[in-house]
Amino acid sequence: MLSTERQSTLLQKEDLVQFKGIDYVEFYVGNARQAAHFYRTAFGFTPIAYAGLETGVRDRCSFLLEQGDIRLVVTSSLTPDSAIARHVELHGDGVYDIALQVDDVQTVFQAAVKRGARPILEPTIVGTQNEYIAKATVASYEGDIVHSFIERGNYAGFTPQYQHLPTLPNPAATGLMEIDHMVFNVELGKMDLWSNFYQTVMGFGQAQQFTSDDISTKYSALMSKVLQNSTKRIKFPINEPAEGYRKSQIQEYLDFYNGPGVQHMALRTDNIIKTVQQLKSNGVEFLQIPDTYYKNLLHRVSPLDEEIEVLRNLKILVDRDDEGYLLQIFTKPLAGRPTFFIEIIQRKGAQGFGNGNFKALFEAIELEQEKRGNL
Repeated sequence: MLSTERQSTLLQKEDLVQFKGIDYVEFYVGNARQAAHFYRTAFGFTPIAYAGLETGVRDRCSFLLEQGDIRLVVTSSLTPDSAIARHVELHGDGVYDIALQVDDVQTVFQAAVKRGARPILEPTIVGTQNEYIAKATVASYEGDIVHSFIERGNYAGFTPQYQHLPTLPNPAATGLMEIDHMVFNVELGKMDLWSNFYQTVMGFGQAQQFTSDDISTKYSALMSKVLQNSTKRIKFPINEPAEGYRKSQIQEYLDFYNGPGVQHMALRTDNIIKTVQQLKSNGVEFLQIPDTYYKNLLHRVSPLDEEIEVLRNLKILVDRDDEGYLLQIFTKPLAGRPTFFIEIIQRKGAQGFGNGNFKALFEAIELEQEKRGNL
């Protein structure tokens, strides 16, 4: 039998699964209207379209929000016994669907199912012969996450079930441009199984791997593998907890999310200082990094275009690799449960994930865990 690594290489060469990028990310939430308002006023997204009772949809209410090349959908149930309601009851607000754009939904769906994906929705045409989208959906390895495959055809809108919303006054622009990567948290011992799924079924390759020696503090540790598609436009780091003296941030997530799921979404900007200043002005809360982090920062990552004092005041982290450097910062959890949060990232050549910041970041997270009584 072929090894998983060789299988993955051959499947990518077959060139059957071609993903152009992330089409949209759908969240299942308790109240879609309130969630849409939050992402508009806090993060600067624009509500574009709506689906619900008024558009002939009887079981759910959804809002489409856009900023740059980022599309978010927030969906809540209109009935107490639907799959959406059960998802929210179990997990709280969280990512349900990471939709991937394709040129030929039928071919991609058939290839994924042939390789072991569990079908959720067979290829379906929505619209007319001249204006349509085609959609199919498969389950991820396990857990309540799915991937829809979206073929956009000639349809100018989002989907025919959505109606355009009137323009609302928006807060100042925050400069968010695209989804850089999305991070999964999975149970101890499950990282390789999830990784194998994305390699063998979805045709992804492994870009990086981190062990507990790379990502640890004196209290906790985790392990991670980074998967990406052939164009490198879709990146999914997959984390699992490692043994430590106390509960890791990954285990805290798993406990409160009640299973594996998306821990955070990294959104890219080309001016992180302006973006973070505006987000803070909008009321977004970020993790606090101790001033000691910045004491030897220039020695580790110089030269920088940004002033250290500005980075220190905003609590922005910096890391450098052979191709350049990156700047990043992480919000606190966005809901009552300590689960989903957002990363803001600016890349100036660097293609990594801030390896040099792991210790400082996780110590900041552990301070928040301690406040919650979960460390």
